[in-house]
Amino acid sequence: MRRRWTAVWAATAAVLTACGGQGAVGPTSPIAPSDPAAVSGEITVLTNRTDRIKDGTFKRYADAFRKEYPGVTVRFEGLTDYEGEATLRMKAGTYGDVLLIPNSLSVGQFPAYFAPLGSATDLAQSFDFTEYADVGGRVYGVAGIGMATGLVYNKAVWEQAGITEWPRSAADFLADLKAIKDRTGAVPYYTNYKDGWPLRQWTDLIGAPSCSNTAKDQLADTARPWSAGQDLNAIDGLLYDVVHQKLSEGDPTATDWETSKALMGGGRIGAMLLGSWAVPQMQAAAGAAGHDPAEIGFMPFPVQKNSHHCAVVEPDYKFAVNKHSRHQDAARAWIDWFLTRSGSAQDEQVISTVKGTPLPAALEPFDERGVRIVAQTQDRTADVSRIDRAAGIGLDTPDYRRRLIDIARGAVPGDRDGCFAELNAKWAAAQRVPAG
Repeated sequence: MRRRWTAVWAATAAVLTACGGQGAVGPTSPIAPSDPAAVSGEITVLTNRTDRIKDGTFKRYADAFRKEYPGVTVRFEGLTDYEGEATLRMKAGTYGDVLLIPNSLSVGQFPAYFAPLGSATDLAQSFDFTEYADVGGRVYGVAGIGMATGLVYNKAVWEQAGITEWPRSAADFLADLKAIKDRTGAVPYYTNYKDGWPLRQWTDLIGAPSCSNTAKDQLADTARPWSAGQDLNAIDGLLYDVVHQKLSEGDPTATDWETSKALMGGGRIGAMLLGSWAVPQMQAAAGAAGHDPAEIGFMPFPVQKNSHHCAVVEPDYKFAVNKHSRHQDAARAWIDWFLTRSGSAQDEQVISTVKGTPLPAALEPFDERGVRIVAQTQDRTADVSRIDRAAGIGLDTPDYRRRLIDIARGAVPGDRDGCFAELNAKWAAAQRVPAG
């Protein structure tokens, strides 16, 4: 069964390349990796993986890299609040040599901060998702990993609650969380409200309820995205209902990401909405807590279209080179080596962005249960980002969902319908603002 799903992914990647890339337009002047003997310098890599700095994994990678590039020293800086800290560092001009592009940055801004890595046509031959960083035929970032967005869950907790099947609807999911609350000692759902970045991952679900690969692009022409029947209504409506029905942690302002991993691994949390990249981290936490790592599973968003679950697959953070770096050749060499020869994707059990790499074991159940894979087109990304900014909503920030949670838990006045009406009004007004 795994080969069938892999074939679907390969076909999807081909569609992405055809739809998203604009093709090379004239000379791109990319950074070109040099002869290892000729590359030298100390480079700083900014990363969100503070855990891999602490446990020595990144040092092991850097040591292996230096055997091939003896003149290059790699230094890592871990940022706990990566989005916030990296954005501030970029504004100050002190953002290392290699970094992960913050999600809050629009694609059109990439050339202002990053060096081109090559033409869209050339890089798409080796990597998936290059169209996500394509500006005028030049690629400014290469995704470190691909990920499906869904629910990381503790199978043992769900089994203790008497649940044996994936939920097929929002009503099923809410009933399952209520069973977990009533029959186990676990928190049914954990929002990670305080850290914030997990809340923006709900945006990555766009396309799952409708099972549409153009759902994100369609936002450019949809005046009321939070109306009934729209993806954002289903996505944010479920988050609201989970909190409103008291099926999440008692005090969302006191949540903590690192603690949540231990709680999930120890059987004290039922589910969290995250990318598939989180599965091995939760499995490691389960092992550290003395539990079987296999107790951690991954399921799609609990809505079906034509009797099928659908899951959006897209890139996680994209690696980029600081256009002001004094060692751009060394920085580019590190990116290429890390993605193609470090073995990091296999170590983490995530989807490698290198074309032809097998899928991780964590996603095999998707294949076995016929989950349909959806990869979003990128034709209207700039238009959607412009509308989002003009509306002041922030689809790629946690702020409006924090407010939604606050309304749902009664911390601020309002209700779901009123919140959605406000969001719709802002979006519709922003659509009428002329571009430019």
